[in-house]
Amino acid sequence: MNSTTQKPRLDISSFTLHLLAMAFMLCDHLWAVLYSGSEWLTCIGRMAYPIFAFMIAEGCFYTHDLRRYMLRIFLWACLTEIPFNLMYGGSAFYPYHQNVLWTFLESLLLIALMKKCRARFKKVMAAVLCTGIIIFGYVLGYATMTDYYGEGILTVLIFYFFRERTPKNRVIQLICLYILNVEMLGGYSYVLSISGHEIEFVQQGFALLALIPIWLYKGRQGFHNKAFRFVCYAFYPGHIIILLLLQYLLYR
Repeated sequence: MNSTTQKPRLDISSFTLHLLAMAFMLCDHLWAVLYSGSEWLTCIGRMAYPIFAFMIAEGCFYTHDLRRYMLRIFLWACLTEIPFNLMYGGSAFYPYHQNVLWTFLESLLLIALMKKCRARFKKVMAAVLCTGIIIFGYVLGYATMTDYYGEGILTVLIFYFFRERTPKNRVIQLICLYILNVEMLGGYSYVLSISGHEIEFVQQGFALLALIPIWLYKGRQGFHNKAFRFVCYAFYPGHIIILLLLQYLLYR
């Protein structure tokens, strides 16, 4: 009998990642709709987008039909648009900011286009074309005013290109997410005083903490069926509608 025993490996499944991302998103929208004074909710909520972006990139490798994958996201993006507009702009029609599913759809379209380039052209030409597509995608995010703008699209692409679970890729993910969230998106910041030294911490920097559960994911799917997939898609417009109804009942 082998006397050595293996230590249990901490392993987060895709199912758990989805639950975490939805919980973080709920925290962020609770702050946006009901509890604007509780900033800790939106700090927690910063972790939602990187996890969702990672799962979208991961889905490209597991889906059997990328077109159907994009079609599902398109349909749910349309269904979410009015609830999102009501939450973000206070009216059913608000063309100045689009829900995050449009960000994901644009990212998937870019990935599909780059796949075709890499299949049809030699390495050097494919690399040049893919670079142009990435730049176009960044501009597209701002032109269409999707959630998280061009930085949101780049986040999905980073997880797509640096998907392999290696130390090198994890360092690249950390550096890229820092640049995108802290240096580029920036925004509201907190000033902390430690031993007489003031340290400025950007609120969007909390997004980097999402890398912890992402790195604990080893490719295991966990619980999954069509009903759960429906819940994952329906959660986005569904929880916004519920929060808006609560806001109307509590603050009318």
